[in-house]
Amino acid sequence: MEPPGKVALHFSPHPDDELIAAPATLMALRDAGWRIVNVACSLGRAGQRRRREAELREACQRAGFELCVPKRPVSISPGCDALAAQAELTDLAGEALARAAPAIVLSPGPGDLHHGHQLVFRAVRDAIGERGPAAPRWWMWALWGSLPQPTLATAFDKQRLEEALAALAAYEGELARNDYRRLVRARAEMSAVLAPELLFGFGSTARSETGYVELLTEVAFSGARWLLGRPRWLDVEAPLCDPSQNEATVC
Repeated sequence: MEPPGKVALHFSPHPDDELIAAPATLMALRDAGWRIVNVACSLGRAGQRRRREAELREACQRAGFELCVPKRPVSISPGCDALAAQAELTDLAGEALARAAPAIVLSPGPGDLHHGHQLVFRAVRDAIGERGPAAPRWWMWALWGSLPQPTLATAFDKQRLEEALAALAAYEGELARNDYRRLVRARAEMSAVLAPELLFGFGSTARSETGYVELLTEVAFSGARWLLGRPRWLDVEAPLCDPSQNEATVC
């Protein structure tokens, strides 16, 4: 399946999620000639926004990602009006989809336990559903939880890992609070063990030789149905294929 346009649109709940959740996948697409557009859905708490936006801009420059910072980033911190925030996020996502016309959208999925990530997940789901037959393919990740239906694995090596960590290092303020570089490395090692069996069946020998893996769930919107992608390793030269007929959990 040939993508209509080589644009991948990533919805980042917070500055740094683009370099924690699926950075190797984004960088692999980037190297294959895709435009990577990172949408900053929020900038954190009010008192941190100037610092976090500066870190965000530096991080995206290091990573080679385009950046979209809305004029009024949505508040998704604890205590926010969740219904109002989700409505704002849905509008934001719809506008970004119309502007970028992506072939692939990346965002949190239903397995992410962070309340702000859940708001972004539901908003992206609704915005994609509103596109109808023009809906892009949706690749979901989970940071604070696990994916219930992983279908896609990106294998990468130590050089790619170090590239992602070097870009993530731009978030000096956040890393001083909690060093997410440790999470990126550890999760990539864990996923290298889990991916073959979760995607291809327990006992599978279809392992990666690269040492590091990212797991995602691919979903296609077809009519009124959300269909899972076919289990596979990511091939950046042909990143999309026809979906399976298995129903995806998108709720």
